[in-house]
Amino acid sequence: MTTRVTLIAPATTPSLRRARFDDGDSLDDAGVARAMAAAGHVPAAGQVLASPSTRCRETASALGLDATGTAELAGLDVGRWRGRALADVGGAEPAALARWLADPDAAPHGGTSVRDLCERVARWLERCGHAGGRTVAVVEPEVVRAVVVHVLHVPAAAFWRLDVPPLTATEVTGRSGRWNLRLGHPLGSTSAH
Repeated sequence: MTTRVTLIAPATTPSLRRARFDDGDSLDDAGVARAMAAAGHVPAAGQVLASPSTRCRETASALGLDATGTAELAGLDVGRWRGRALADVGGAEPAALARWLADPDAAPHGGTSVRDLCERVARWLERCGHAGGRTVAVVEPEVVRAVVVHVLHVPAAAFWRLDVPPLTATEVTGRSGRWNLRLGHPLGSTSAH
């Protein structure tokens, strides 16, 4: 049985617009409006999930989805950098930030490493591959990156070279161990059906 997993990146928040590490803020008005406008363009699914963050839960709701929060799909825990602007962290801790961006095993902030995230998400995706059917998941951009790293078998160091714009859908199809990738397209344009 073929598995289809559609990953939807969340809508915009004030933190995203100000290049701050997520601090749990809600979607901004433009993000809510864009998500509501895209609501009819999400494929029907047997399983609808969301990262546990506020922005993912609110995006799922604005899309008209009754999503189950799933801890396995949580984004990167940035520890003590949570809520801080990227520029501020870079100014205060340039060596730590550079190490974190270059080394997938680094976690100078006291949170999750990129490698740990990639491994957790890969385990989740492989379980989906054994289950079959369609899953729609509203997830943090870094979860989408981790799926792409896994599906393409690229080194975790490629993680930060992948851009995931808000309210785009990325789809993987196939089965555990053999995936095809359809890269992010805006919801409401070419359908993810």
